[in-house]
Formats: sequence, structure tokens, C-alpha cells
Amino acid sequence: MSDQCLFCSIVAGNVPSVKVAEDDTTYAFMDINPGSDGHMLVIPKRHSKDLFEIPADDLTAVTLAAQRIAKAAVAEFDADGVNLLNCCGADAWQTVFHFHLHVIPRYVDKTRDRLVLPWQPGTPGDIEAIVTLGSRLSATLDGRLSATLD
Repeated sequence: MSDQCLFCSIVAGNVPSVKVAEDDTTYAFMDINPGSDGHMLVIPKRHSKDLFEIPADDLTAVTLAAQRIAKAAVAEFDADGVNLLNCCGADAWQTVFHFHLHVIPRYVDKTRDRLVLPWQPGTPGDIEAIVTLGSRLSATLDGRLSATLD
């Protein structure tokens, strides 16, 4: 745990939260700045700054807890869908530097759902750029895989 981390303080019980669920590895609580009715966060109890630092076992536990909670939230709140969101880095909207997944129920009724997209899904991108970037990343990943096998 980090003494300077808000989410570590929540897990320790030093900062109040509206707890939704807890197990040995994870803690889920309501977001106090919700994008929709029922918006919550699922975090590992062990401090990890972000997606790049979280150990695989904690990431797995958080993801499985988020899935279980998302299913319950959609049913309980009569939501029309759900988003799982992770922001990694300040430029990607991360504001608390303790890994977390947002579980955001989504509603057709916009009085219950205040989120709007900053981009338009379904708008085709530049296929040449997509192929180039995909090829670069694939080559990088293949290189890392080969290096770990040697």
C-alpha cells in the first residue's frame, strides 16, 4: 500500500467509500464522480500504479471481479449495457494512479447516463495507417516473444 494513494487509503478504511464487493484481492466501490447511475470502480487491494505495473494475478482478479459485478449491475439497475474502462497515464485520463477498472452501466435513458463519446464508433479509419500500425506492433510483439523464448 502507498501512504499517498487515495485508493490505498480507501482499502485501508481511512477514507470512506460505498463498498459494493470485496474479496482477498479486490475491492469494488461506487465512483463519487459517476458517468452514469451505478458507475463503480474495481481495484486490486495491492497497490499498482497502472496497467503497465499491475501483476498478472491481480489483473486477472480485478477483471473477473469486474465481470461478475457488471453482470449484477446490468440486471439490478436494468441497464441496457455496460462499459469496462481503464485509463493508463494522465494523457489517457487517469487521475488516480492506482490501477482500476471503471464498471459503467449504460442506459438508453440519458437522464441516467451522462457519458458521451469523444469519437464516433463505426467511422472507418485510414486502412493503410491501420495496416502499418498493426504490422509494426505485431513485429514488436513477435520480437519480444522470440527474445523470451531464447
